[in-house]
Amino acid sequence: MTTAFDPIVLGGKRLTSRIAMAPMTRSRASGPGAEPTELMATYYAQRAGAGLIVTEGVQPSPVGQGYPDTPGLHTPGQVRAWRTVTDAVHREGGAIFAQLMHTGRIGHPSLLPDGLVPVAPSAVAAKGQVYTHEGPQDFVTPKELSEAEIRQTIADFTAAALGAVEAGFDGVELHGANGYLIHQFLAPNTNRRTDAWGGGTEGRIRFAVEVVTAVAEAIGSHRVGLRISPGNPFNDIAEDNPGEVYEALLGRLAGLDLAYLHLMEGPDGDLTARLRKAWPSTFVLNPFTHPDVTGPDALKLVEDGTADMVAYGALFLANPDLPARLAAGGPFNTPDQSTFYGGDHRGYTDYPTLTA
Repeated sequence: MTTAFDPIVLGGKRLTSRIAMAPMTRSRASGPGAEPTELMATYYAQRAGAGLIVTEGVQPSPVGQGYPDTPGLHTPGQVRAWRTVTDAVHREGGAIFAQLMHTGRIGHPSLLPDGLVPVAPSAVAAKGQVYTHEGPQDFVTPKELSEAEIRQTIADFTAAALGAVEAGFDGVELHGANGYLIHQFLAPNTNRRTDAWGGGTEGRIRFAVEVVTAVAEAIGSHRVGLRISPGNPFNDIAEDNPGEVYEALLGRLAGLDLAYLHLMEGPDGDLTARLRKAWPSTFVLNPFTHPDVTGPDALKLVEDGTADMVAYGALFLANPDLPARLAAGGPFNTPDQSTFYGGDHRGYTDYPTLTA
């Protein structure tokens, strides 16, 4: 029987276990240039016992930033600074992917340079507020991306992926979940376009397919993962029938031989099973455990074949040596959920923020 503590080969690299550290927004790049810091290198190195670390969301362009003090991967200085992080993780024997996260309409002009404003598939404002250095601010109506701007955004993802490889990352995870830009193209309430980038299922999956394909061609498909969260209402997303869209998406991507698919699961276990069956390579699951954080019981998901790897979020913050504690059966420090970014929204989010 395969267990979560068995090694697995991911994209040609042998991982020490099937326990992944999920991406968690941290807002720690507080210095000039949205560059990673020594503190971030220490943080990730402490957690290098994970079979795979997926970093916090990293913006692939200036306009892709949606929260204060999040790091980028679009300048030479950022690439050099990330090398400090990847070297620290590799010295400890770990593997690390950079999560490329363009937040789209989720953000605020005060977070962006040079008079930029948030962008999206359609000019539809999200309900709610975002935290800024001036305090909470209402989401604004985003600028609808033109065809040329869509193409530039795909190029930005590709350039950031190349930068990630230069910075020493083992690969990248494209963030297609939680109501950010790729997810906004997939969802009907945020993508109201009538051109080739919207309308029916094929139009709405096009941006995701083209981003994944372009990045895979640039750095090798074995270095590319994709995260999705079908039906996740976080950041004012509405998907009434996500199965049709996501099964079509996986059908278009299945032949690319990607490193993995990372599913942030919702309450529909049947959809999880269908997506698992549709995906031909490594299937990473961040399981739905509402109202609790993902705990030791999730290890069984590897044993029973529900997933190839299981991703832990909040528990990794409170327990940097989490795989060792899971193997020993505990004890576990309890995460402080009061620090989670946006709270625990129907159990979908596993995104702690300002906890050290």
